[in-house]
Amino acid sequence: MNVIDRLRASREVHHNIRHKGLVRELPSRETLQQVLDKLCAALFPTHFGQALFANESIDLFVSNCLNEALPRLLEQVKRSLQFDLPDCSDDNELRQRAEQIVAAFTDQLPDIRGVLVSDFRAAYRGDPAAESIAEIVLCYRGTIAIIYHRFAHALYVQGARLIARLIADIAQAATGIDIHPGATIGGSFFIDHGSGVVIGQTAIIGENVRLYQAVTLGAKRFNALANGELVKGEPRHPIIEDNVVIYAGATILGRITIGTGSSIGGNVWLTHSVPPFSNITQAKTQQIDQETLNGR
Repeated sequence: MNVIDRLRASREVHHNIRHKGLVRELPSRETLQQVLDKLCAALFPTHFGQALFANESIDLFVSNCLNEALPRLLEQVKRSLQFDLPDCSDDNELRQRAEQIVAAFTDQLPDIRGVLVSDFRAAYRGDPAAESIAEIVLCYRGTIAIIYHRFAHALYVQGARLIARLIADIAQAATGIDIHPGATIGGSFFIDHGSGVVIGQTAIIGENVRLYQAVTLGAKRFNALANGELVKGEPRHPIIEDNVVIYAGATILGRITIGTGSSIGGNVWLTHSVPPFSNITQAKTQQIDQETLNGR
């Protein structure tokens, strides 16, 4: 048996990993990138579209962008629903559900744009090196990460979870920032520098929060079923309240709460909640750990 035959046997018989064992059209990363480019241009025409609008109005340009993006998004959402709705095999039902999701997503675009503007302004306020909002939009990798996350989260909440995960992965590949689309993030959010930031699925972040590079908002442990499979969807990531700053390299794990107005220092390892207006440094966490060991 030659290698082609053996690969077919692996694919079709011994190691078949297809959903329900069937060949299906998968969502396309290339098409999703095109959709994202058009959505960015529709929301911010002069930043991601074209610099000057001489012979056509901005509204016409935005309309054209959406007319290109939304039908492509519809098809990608429909493909993803084969996996998001595993018990549904009716093509018409999948299309109707996809149409509902894309319609709801489209209706949210003005609100998404408004929240994104608050993010850009927070970045401008929070970075003394920033000289304009245009610089924030065009040059900051954290900007692309949060734009894509706002799109992905809206689709995730509507039920297009595979598409949302693909968008998050596209963002991670482009920026080095890994935000699960399930994470809930309030307005005026700023990731400074950004590389290595990880935000888990059930994290909840309030308003006016700033993160620096290599911050992790992760899970401390994973509960398992009797058969050893991990329990899915349990709240296991931190809650970050309003007006919190988390400096570079901090690792915050588990379903704990960082109180409003707190500051978490660089390289801190934190697995317990802290009250509002706390100032946590490495020295303080080491002191707390030592007191715990001493039984105080």
